[in-house]
Amino acid sequence: MGSGGFAVPALEALARSGQAIPLVLTQPPRPAGRGMKTKRTPVHEAAEKLGLPVATPETLRDPGEQERLRALTPDLVVVAAYGLLLPEPVLAIPPLGCLNLHASLLPRWRGAAPIQRAILAGDRETGVCLMRMEKGLDTGPLYAGRTTPIGPRETAGSLHDRLATMAAELLLEMLPAIAAGTIVPTPQPAEGVTYAAKIGAEDQRLDFARAAVELDRQVRALSPAPGAWCRARGERLLVLEAEPVDAPAGEPGEIVVLPLTVACGTGALALRRVQRAGRKAISAEELQRGFPLPLGSRLD
Repeated sequence: MGSGGFAVPALEALARSGQAIPLVLTQPPRPAGRGMKTKRTPVHEAAEKLGLPVATPETLRDPGEQERLRALTPDLVVVAAYGLLLPEPVLAIPPLGCLNLHASLLPRWRGAAPIQRAILAGDRETGVCLMRMEKGLDTGPLYAGRTTPIGPRETAGSLHDRLATMAAELLLEMLPAIAAGTIVPTPQPAEGVTYAAKIGAEDQRLDFARAAVELDRQVRALSPAPGAWCRARGERLLVLEAEPVDAPAGEPGEIVVLPLTVACGTGALALRRVQRAGRKAISAEELQRGFPLPLGSRLD
């Protein structure tokens, strides 16, 4: 069971290992992008390339969907970036349980956006965990975890890809012991619990009254999508790459060095790569040639 790109390496690794995969469940195709064309999930695309059967239920609370899963008599269910809740009747179907691959060092960053929240918080490391699922949100006992540092210029995109590969490797490493019953999961610690709320519109707008190092983390945590943004000459401007720099003092939001270094509440932020609405991503130098923002002008 999976939907997002994080789950694809695990699915591919399971298929390569020779495990029998009688069914892949993923979220239904939905409108996406500027043209709002119906788009299948990355897991759906990967499963079809592997020749695996795919189902796209809207919910797993439907008794009919639950009966379909029971009829498969699965030994276990692997879940990664699925996006649908697994009700208790589904959790009870496989004798070896439902295993979840989660992109954090649990119990830190339970929930929907662990990669983004780790970067936003300035965490120096993160990782992946393999957990036996239970009713609570990412509260189940842990079979194993792997740790990796978060680089100083790490983006959510680069970290996502590295963690997805780590999760697939961890799954294959642990499956034999789980299947043999020679390993017992360990309850999560009661201390250190944090929640990774879904990224919302309030997380995306850059507030130049904040410190440049915080805005840098915000840009990296939201890159490549959905992107942090500000307004320039009344237009929304996505900021895809930025970096804290030394620069002359100025009012928050004021351009103090050309082409696009902006004063912040503390320090300054050089915007390196940006994107106007409906346009392609370009460098700050390219923006300045076609959409000039002179010294002293303000971004907000």
